[in-house]
Amino acid sequence: MSGSGERRRIQVAAPLPNTQQAMRRRNLSLVLHAVAAHGPLSRASVAARVGLTRAAVSTLVDELIRDGLLVELGPSRPGTVGRPGSALQLNERGPAGLGAEIGVDHLAVCAVDLAGRVRARTEVASANRDRSPAPVLAQLSALVGEVAAEAGRDGLRPVGLAVAVPGLVARDASLVVRAPNLGWEGVDIGPGLRAALPGLPVVVDNEANLGALAELWRGGHDPAPRDFVHVSAEIGIGAAVVLDGRLLRGTHGFAGELGHVPVRPEGPACACGGRGCLEQYAGEEAVLRASGLSPEQAAAEHPGPGGRIALLAVRAAGGDRQVRRALRGAGSALGIALAGAVNLLDPERVVLGGALTPLAPWLLPALERELGRRLADPARPGGGAVTVSRLGPDGPLLGAASSVVQAVLDDPAGFRDLAGAGAGLRGSDA
Repeated sequence: MSGSGERRRIQVAAPLPNTQQAMRRRNLSLVLHAVAAHGPLSRASVAARVGLTRAAVSTLVDELIRDGLLVELGPSRPGTVGRPGSALQLNERGPAGLGAEIGVDHLAVCAVDLAGRVRARTEVASANRDRSPAPVLAQLSALVGEVAAEAGRDGLRPVGLAVAVPGLVARDASLVVRAPNLGWEGVDIGPGLRAALPGLPVVVDNEANLGALAELWRGGHDPAPRDFVHVSAEIGIGAAVVLDGRLLRGTHGFAGELGHVPVRPEGPACACGGRGCLEQYAGEEAVLRASGLSPEQAAAEHPGPGGRIALLAVRAAGGDRQVRRALRGAGSALGIALAGAVNLLDPERVVLGGALTPLAPWLLPALERELGRRLADPARPGGGAVTVSRLGPDGPLLGAASSVVQAVLDDPAGFRDLAGAGAGLRGSDA
């Protein structure tokens, strides 16, 4: 495991002490977030939004421009009376965040700029189940290098990598404690990636957590929900809880293991050691079996990443009764498992995301019916609590890359310190 300097947490910055330097760092973030959310803006408009004097904002803006985070465009309001101010916007050729996803049947990498636009992306089919971590990480490192090079040719400088993994990841570490659908246990994937990508800070997180963060930051909701449960799936079922705009991780970082909530205690044995877990009824392979399909047959009929889910969606849309019955059963099991979470946490909504989104038309009726029957508040309709993510299966990958960008927006001075230490992967180095 690397030293704490390399294992930089890529998420919302921790509260800073009330010193003059800390206040300046917070103010830099306020200005950068204002432009990110509402730009292009003049300096005067920024000052009005953040509640600082124009002189203070001008000094902060100059610093952000020197650091390559903001750029000045032409006059913001041509033709108006008085001297127009120059409009500010995020630098389209500045820092970039890299996100990667290790799936059971694929590897994916993307780069996003400060505005959250995807500027480079690649995805390949890869049979990773029970595959040794070393070749998986070698292949992933090569893909990261390719995407970093493409981003570099577009004038961007990647400053960090976040990796989404379908398993339990130790809090504040890169240790994959258990990823049963990959067949990995006790695997620290950080050192190998850092060795292959020198100078690039690397963090690892659960794919459901990163999918939830993507929903929070770029889900397209107006207004964005501050309290929600995000449910996603690949082979298994995962969930993440966001409370007051912050991800709930739990003591060990394992919060959200919805797939192993028992929905029928006397049901079939699960790989986790329990019985009747949600994954035995709503996991991808369970739904395939209930549909009369083997995973191998489904993959052959519809090859490529996400092919088995796509096949279920195609058959359900075509009126296949057995597939639709299997999806109703999965939706009912999801509703039973989610009822406990909704009653316990009282979230604003439940968001169905990840690989579940293509199946939402057939999952939702049974899910909402079951959830509505079991809510403690009878006045709260089950259907009003559930929405479908617009991000679809891309949520974890986009959340990973966006977490790097969010760290820069939250602490631009910290980014400068990181850049000054030589971190960041340029395209020419890849």
